[in-house]
Amino acid sequence: MSRRGNVEDVRTIACVGAGTIGGGWAAYFLARGYTVKVWDPSPEAGERLTRLIDNAWPALRELDLLDGADKDAWTVHTDLAEAVEGVDFVQESAPEDLELKRRLFADLDSVCAPDVVIASSTSGYSMTEMATEVTGGDRFVVGHPFNPPYLIPLVEVVGGEKTAPEAVTWAADFYTFIGKSVIRMDREVPGFIANRLQEALWREALHMIDNGEATVDQIDRSITDGPGLRWPFHGPMLTFHLAGGEGGMAHMLDHFGPSLKSPWTRLTAPELTEQLRNATVDGCQTASGERSHRDLVLERDAGIVALRKLTQSLTTKAPAQSDSVA
Repeated sequence: MSRRGNVEDVRTIACVGAGTIGGGWAAYFLARGYTVKVWDPSPEAGERLTRLIDNAWPALRELDLLDGADKDAWTVHTDLAEAVEGVDFVQESAPEDLELKRRLFADLDSVCAPDVVIASSTSGYSMTEMATEVTGGDRFVVGHPFNPPYLIPLVEVVGGEKTAPEAVTWAADFYTFIGKSVIRMDREVPGFIANRLQEALWREALHMIDNGEATVDQIDRSITDGPGLRWPFHGPMLTFHLAGGEGGMAHMLDHFGPSLKSPWTRLTAPELTEQLRNATVDGCQTASGERSHRDLVLERDAGIVALRKLTQSLTTKAPAQSDSVA
């Protein structure tokens, strides 16, 4: 394997794919002072990316914008080799199509400099199953963000069977250097960590809608006005630990363990019937009211900015703790 450069020396980044995730990454990289080269075959990619960056910039200005960051320091390319020429890092965010990613990774492997780490934003595929047609599989890693990646700090990093540990370390160090909260996973797990937990809640919500047990609005408010207000500070596990009182998690499990057998949740996915689909879509439209997509994006971003500012002010007063590894 070629020697990687220092993460501090990265200057230019290629974003492969300019959809919601790829464009969000581009906005974040720009805010952190990088030059961004975007590859996307769509003729509308430039206009779409301009709108996304314009919408993201107010939030980035509040939270993650470096002095001198230039929101116009990006170019769009339809030629992949041209897009990755001279870059120091590649973030792939193509559609979740396994065969497409396999072909794209093979193409990236052939045109990228051998010392460049290539990270994928995939939300579910493992690197082992995606990197089946590459020669330099040692530098391919998963760098799974959460939407919107320009605002949510989490990135889950994990390699595949062919990935060199050194490449995983480099990617984790780079994401940390640019201000992300990195979970370096010890092994590949379908859906990673955050998506598996989110998916469990999502499936139960669909079951409740399907059975007439709850509406979209009731489900959303049960989280935003309930446990969701606690999770930014301690997460679900430490929240349950605190719920155990002075006995902590041990008391919680000893006291409430038998309830795990109660029918409080269903972990198998319901059939996505037309009725269930329509009920979910209609519920979301009702909840949106007169607000446009842009209104909802700005409303969401302002809320996350405010909450993150609050949590940051609290963590600066707390004693330093060692990083945990998932």
